[in-house]
Formats: sequence, C-alpha cells, structure tokens
Amino acid sequence: MIEGRATIAIVDYGMGNRRSVEKALLRAGAHALITADHDELRRADALVLPGVGAFPRAMENLRALGLDELLCELVASGTPLLGICLGMQLLFERSYELDEHGTPGLGVITGEVRMLHAGDLRLPHIGWSDVRLERASPLVAELPAAGAPFYHVHSYVAHPTAADDVLATCTYGERFATIVAHANVYGTQFHPEKSSRDGLRLLSGFVKLACAAADGAYA
Repeated sequence: MIEGRATIAIVDYGMGNRRSVEKALLRAGAHALITADHDELRRADALVLPGVGAFPRAMENLRALGLDELLCELVASGTPLLGICLGMQLLFERSYELDEHGTPGLGVITGEVRMLHAGDLRLPHIGWSDVRLERASPLVAELPAAGAPFYHVHSYVAHPTAADDVLATCTYGERFATIVAHANVYGTQFHPEKSSRDGLRLLSGFVKLACAAADGAYA
C-alpha cells in the first residue's frame, strides 16, 4: 500500500495495451506500475495480466521471463490476479489457438480455451456486447444488477470446468464465459480499460479486493 492506495502491478511480458490498463487503474484509485521485475511483482498488493495477440506466443514470452512460475507462486500465496482478454485465457490449463494439440497455460483455473462458435457472425468478435451477471462477487459489486455492455475483441473463449467459476456470460453466436473467478484469480474476456464507466466500476472492484488483500482481510 502507498498512501492508502493499493499497489497493482501490470505484468509486462511484451503483449497487451499496458499503458491503457495503467491509466484505467489509476482512475480507479490504485497506484499502478508496469513491470516484469520479479521483486516488484512480489511486493505488489495485486497483479493484472493484460494481453493482446496469440496464446502460444504469450506463454512463450512468460516462460522466457520466468513469469509463468512466478505468477503461479504468487497466486498460491493469495495475491489477487486479474487477467484481461488474452490474459484471462492464459489463466486456464490449455488453449487450442494455433495448436490442435493444445498449448499449456498457467493452469490457475481449470478448463480450456477454444474457438468461439459464432455461427454466421463475423470473427473476431469486435464491439460492445451485453454482459449478464450470473452470480455475486466483490469484483462486480459496483455493476448494475442486470449487467452492462462491455467492449470485446476476440476469436477464442474460455470453458471453465467448474460452473461456479463463471461470474458473467455474453452471447455472440454461442453463450460464453466473459467474467470468471476462482478464489483470488479473476478474468475478463472483454477490455474493462476500454469499457467506459462500467469498465472503471469493475476495475474499482478489483482495487478494493487488492486493498483487502493488503490489509489481510482477503477471504
């Protein structure tokens, strides 16, 4: 904590719109920094894993920097982690993007990532789509009870093994998990940093989770 504000580290592995996430977290009330330094990541109250691009390349970059093992270690210690877009997909056990045999992911949430079955709709799925909340969580406590539209850009979706890990869903051809949560690990398939007021509300929820973790009150 710095001057009563949670310190949230944005994991820098060379992929993702890191500056936009940093600015959004600052507006949501956090002290935010972009870093790949292991010591800085260990000192943070919470972590954000952004991501734009392909799953195999992202995992390659994380492994090259030793960040895959570090993130799993920090999650196991109780540090809150939020994955955004590709960053959410990396939380799962494997993805079939560009690899029919599957590329292993971080595995901090059980399940896998597969191509979105969009039917006659165009891929990638780009634009604002309504998100429906499926269960309560501190992450989404500031959002309207009926849900809200969020900005999506993706062609692949996560399939959590446990239904209880799904916080919210969206429909684009098929219904898919667009907010997930398992213990202290969270993910959004959409980009909250590009989703205006409700995106900031969701990030504010994560900042509060980070503050609770820093105060030792995280459950």
